[in-house]
Amino acid sequence: MRTKGLRGALAADTELGAGNVLARVLAHGADPEGPGLTFDTPVDGHPAEQPLTLGRLDERVAARAAWLHQRGVKPRDPIAVWATGAADMVLSFLALTRLGAIPALMNGKLRPEIAAEYIRRLRAAGVLADAAHTEALAGHDLGAPLLGQPAEAGTGDPAAAPPHYRHHDDDPIVITHTSGTTGVPKAVLHSHASLFAATRHLLSMPQAQGTSRILNALPAPHTATVLMVNQALGNRAEMLLLSEQGGERVLDAIQRWRPDGVFGFSVTWAELARFDLSGYDLDSVRLWFNTGDCSHEPHIRRLVAVGSRDVMTRDGITRVPGSVFIDGLGSSEMGHSMFHITHTAHTDRYGRCVGRPYRFANVAVLDAEGNELPAGQVGWLGIDSPSLFRGYWNDSVTTYRFRLRGWYLTGDLVRADAEGRYHHLDRAVDSVEVGDGRRFFTALSEERILAACPDVTDCTVVMVKEGDAVVTEVLLELAAGADPGVDRTDAVRAALGEDVGATLRRVVPVASADLPVTVTGKVRKVALRERYLTETPS
Repeated sequence: MRTKGLRGALAADTELGAGNVLARVLAHGADPEGPGLTFDTPVDGHPAEQPLTLGRLDERVAARAAWLHQRGVKPRDPIAVWATGAADMVLSFLALTRLGAIPALMNGKLRPEIAAEYIRRLRAAGVLADAAHTEALAGHDLGAPLLGQPAEAGTGDPAAAPPHYRHHDDDPIVITHTSGTTGVPKAVLHSHASLFAATRHLLSMPQAQGTSRILNALPAPHTATVLMVNQALGNRAEMLLLSEQGGERVLDAIQRWRPDGVFGFSVTWAELARFDLSGYDLDSVRLWFNTGDCSHEPHIRRLVAVGSRDVMTRDGITRVPGSVFIDGLGSSEMGHSMFHITHTAHTDRYGRCVGRPYRFANVAVLDAEGNELPAGQVGWLGIDSPSLFRGYWNDSVTTYRFRLRGWYLTGDLVRADAEGRYHHLDRAVDSVEVGDGRRFFTALSEERILAACPDVTDCTVVMVKEGDAVVTEVLLELAAGADPGVDRTDAVRAALGEDVGATLRRVVPVASADLPVTVTGKVRKVALRERYLTETPS
């Protein structure tokens, strides 16, 4: 079946959901010799970065399902998966959902004691962990047996796999988790229908350019990677999944694999901004797609200046220099980005504008009582969408704490403009109330500093209250060649504006090479604050 017809058939398939995309794509007549997935590590003797066909992917998933079934894994069993490799994560997800079990995908960078406590709270029926993480769990009480390493499951007999579990819309199909920067992360549960709602909507629309050959630079255990795997399979797209998302690794993969689309988080774009991108062959890239935290203007502008894209002219479709960046705001709980805005080298709508909501989502700006606020007023972001998570696994108290009058509260502070576009100002926990209904915002402050300081590639702003006063500290990540001895305090204070600038206590410059690599913007802010801004200045 041609891809266009297949996409329409999948969008209309009422049995299709996030737990059975691979099986349903094959059932609708997709060519088994067509694209499956490509991983950056070997898979069962198959070389790294060599594509698995759709049929070969199905066989490797069946082998793992048989191995897991032989070890007693049953429908609705929560199984923790803790590994580094993208192949281990994705193939385990596909195999466990084939059995009707519930994979709980874990960030490989969690501290062992946090990971062990998280597994205990899951009340997992078993644990899959690669060699390094099996060793890290040694001596910890998990409350669940270690089943083996994810790669071992590839030794199963595909012919012995049980029939694919038949999912109901409400069946749980994956547990992912929040960042866990301040303790044990929250376990985010998605259902067969909820995690496919956004994908179904996208399959019903024309396929966007930059989605035929995708480099997935999203963290493998994240909800976003599950979404992208299902979208790639439904679109019959090629996709290479990276196990780590550092800037140099991503640039090397782009040059070697030549994707037309790169999908990632804002922290990856910030890392790419540290490099002189004109020195790399990035011409294949038409699309950069961001989710999670929205991105900063200087990072976007560096990316859209490279690559190329198709535009419609009087002479037909023409390839022109400069790529497209689609920005949004999303989280594990949202089940997809809720907003989208498109940037090229010729656009200028920034200032943390995340654009308009997707058509499948209802959004509102709310006050503390859940009343909708008019355009221009800052309030809490409320979401009502079929893509929303089903709740926090084994934690109904936290689940309902984030619900208000039918809305899910994301923890973000936003405002809408008169044209129906939304602007993200900050995470509420990072902002500071200063009286008279006013707040100071760290994310908006970071945007302003980056715009004002061209020799700064990224920055972290931390605001705290000390008594009745607000104190602001700023960490500047300097571009290569920038002089760390230059006093940028006056420039930073001017960028912050009169009110916030008056609270500035210190500015700490750091070379980019000295910074830790982290996964998401929220993790990054906590890590940098603890490393550089915790000591009281003398």
